Amino acid sequence: MPILKPQYFATLAGLLATACANPGESAVAPLSRAPSEAAQTHAPSPAVRWPAVTSRVPRDPSVEARIDEMLARMTLEQKVAQIVQPDIASITPEEYRRYRFGSILAGGNSSPGGRETAPAAEWLALADAFWDASMDGPEDGLRIPVMWGIDAVHGHANVVGATIFPQNIGLGATRNPDLIRRIGEVTAIEMTVTGIDWDFSPTLAVVRDDRWGRTYEGFSEDPEIVRAYAGAMIEGLQGRPGTPEFLGPGRVIATAKHFVGDGGTTDGRDQGDSPADAETLRDIHGAGYPPAIEAGVQAIMASFSSVRGEKVHGSRDLLTGALREQMGFDGLVVGDWNGHGQVEGCTNTSCAQSINAGLDMFMAPDSWRELYANTLAQVRSGEIARERLDEAVRRILRIKIRAGLFEEVRPSQRPFAGRFELLGSREHRAVARQAVRESLVLLKNQGHVLPLRPGANVLVAGNGADNIARQSGGWTITWQGTDVGNEHFPNAQSIFAGIRETVAAAGGTATLSAGGRYQARPDVAIVVFGEDPYAEFVGDRQTLEFSPGDKSHLELMRRLRADGIPVVAVFLSGRPMWVNPELNAADAFVAAFLPGSEGGGVADVLFANADGSVRHDFRGRLSFSWPRRPDQTPLNRGDANYDPLFAYGHGLGYSDPGDLPQLSEERPEGMATESGVIFVRGRLAPGLTFVGDPGVEMRGTDRHAQEDARRITWSGSGGKASIRSPDPLDLSRESLGQLSLVFDYRVDAPPAGTVAVGMACGEDCEASVPVTGALRGAPTGEWRTLTIPLRCLAQGGVAMDRVAAPLVITAQGRLGLSVSEVRVASAAVDQAQCGQP
Repeated sequence: MPILKPQYFATLAGLLATACANPGESAVAPLSRAPSEAAQTHAPSPAVRWPAVTSRVPRDPSVEARIDEMLARMTLEQKVAQIVQPDIASITPEEYRRYRFGSILAGGNSSPGGRETAPAAEWLALADAFWDASMDGPEDGLRIPVMWGIDAVHGHANVVGATIFPQNIGLGATRNPDLIRRIGEVTAIEMTVTGIDWDFSPTLAVVRDDRWGRTYEGFSEDPEIVRAYAGAMIEGLQGRPGTPEFLGPGRVIATAKHFVGDGGTTDGRDQGDSPADAETLRDIHGAGYPPAIEAGVQAIMASFSSVRGEKVHGSRDLLTGALREQMGFDGLVVGDWNGHGQVEGCTNTSCAQSINAGLDMFMAPDSWRELYANTLAQVRSGEIARERLDEAVRRILRIKIRAGLFEEVRPSQRPFAGRFELLGSREHRAVARQAVRESLVLLKNQGHVLPLRPGANVLVAGNGADNIARQSGGWTITWQGTDVGNEHFPNAQSIFAGIRETVAAAGGTATLSAGGRYQARPDVAIVVFGEDPYAEFVGDRQTLEFSPGDKSHLELMRRLRADGIPVVAVFLSGRPMWVNPELNAADAFVAAFLPGSEGGGVADVLFANADGSVRHDFRGRLSFSWPRRPDQTPLNRGDANYDPLFAYGHGLGYSDPGDLPQLSEERPEGMATESGVIFVRGRLAPGLTFVGDPGVEMRGTDRHAQEDARRITWSGSGGKASIRSPDPLDLSRESLGQLSLVFDYRVDAPPAGTVAVGMACGEDCEASVPVTGALRGAPTGEWRTLTIPLRCLAQGGVAMDRVAAPLVITAQGRLGLSVSEVRVASAAVDQAQCGQP
């Protein structure tokens, strides 16, 4: 896990591989930061024109007349309700009935009853409940149906049992728009099975700095692939315009996101600022939007990020000028997760500026109640013109009419609804398996070790070998893709299971040993390893070095190779990474990215047929440049002095020369090591120190390795033990998300008095949560995990933008406690509770 340098806490870019803020679309909004005057003077210039686009979904005069009639009948309260979108985690159908909002969403950590592993039937039942709440009312009243949006970004992966496709970075390597269209079709069908009709997909970011935590959501670093895929995915989700399939049975509303520049922020910082000039913004970062609009996309999501200092959620030049006036987009512009709250002068509960700039619908997951009241007042006062409100509502109604929602029945009574056998069906999984096969990129094949004989004795090792969550990545059941096990994937196959099936069919044997130990000498070892799952800003990194603080998989491969066993490395990652040592330690190296539910697709390409003939050759070609050095970023095709290890478009087949020379394993001096955790594997982040009051003793103790934990002993007088930083740490962005202070602990001597855990921001700036009960209930000598939501500490008074001590343990009386793995992370905890853990 990553180690934080204090200078990087200022942005906390990439704090760890697990963090959980967004139930909705993007990570929960950071504290509002007003752009500087200088930045505002460089806002996007209308002088650079975006292309005029003719949508294949023409404006229908009869639809417009129908909207005119509805607008004339609607009250002001009804109109304002249409432009607000709450999250299902913060509103019930009964509450919804009082307001009748235009839409609801289910964020990445939101689910029926708050159970992320809720069965598909519960999703459908909840869809019915919200639909009924929107359509109840007097016979002569105006009934406006609700739309339900969700992030089905690599299949309908929020729902247990759904088909999970490779993340977009892998799909970019397939160079197959027809496959992309088919993936959209399958995703749409599985969404309609659960009654959901609006997909927050596809992501059209052109990723220019791979340190970004959302790199894997982009198809490519180059606009050519994004441009080719945009229309294909939208047609798959929505159907082809001009045909009966368009927004017909088994189709859903698509959303192109995030407009615009999210893949081009400085240092790859999520929700950061893009310095791109107007031409670059249009020609590179905006490349996917003209084909998306031409294909008839009905919604576009505004980006959390800024462009030259101006938040996109508040940019009239972009939301109105570029999208509407120049490209002719006539669908709705929806915000991101409380993204309006980041606009200068705005808060999560009040932002006339966004609506005036061209936002049509606030994504207001937990801020909806106050936001509705404030927006209503702003319209009444004239701060938001009634004409602008009517325009926003018109666009929302236009989409609902085009989607046929006014003529629809309850979600459970629609075609495909309730046909749960379609989730992860054999036909759908076959599409996903094809996508896996075509997305794998072979980077090394020393001595043509691949393809393997399926009748061999195969050792399968590594922590990714039998871990479906790890091979799927973020946005899989949970927002971060964490806290789930193989049992939550009933219609999926791990990479090991796929290998075992292939090998057994040919009379061979496949043995799983995560640590690579064996009794009978194997003919070959397949080592599956890579990044921990993450999403959004949690995945932001300081460098592209893979796992700088934990080289256990490298050591494993070196040991196997030293034993004379050929090693095939299967690398799971959401971005290209510096893996020169791992490449040197492997005979063959496969960039598998994040393949999703069909681990058998990996075996399809690694193994020949039983008779030695080729089963499936490698077809994947890099859609991102692969770095030669860990600090080689940004790195993009067309750069001056472009010198990657593997260029954009690279990818071997079986017959290609696959040998590599010995690669340099030298790391640049002074380069950041890891970012993310506070104290891990016995090491504190540079600059941090353990500090104890008089009567508090600290010393190293062993957990997994020599002195990789700290044993803390309080005498009868009690006192504080803390980790302190010489420079203030900025955890404001993390505190606004569903992130927590997490650490592992072992009770060595039970507490004689009360114990509390918290953080401090100065002498009189501290908050804590009581943990006495948890410590007294823990068996002595057993390691457990303690989780404190950052939100609780912020509510208690800690200034999260200037944390001086990221861990403070206060005991009144005797206590013996060992701690390790102190981090800020996503964790399974009730974020609404701030009492005793």
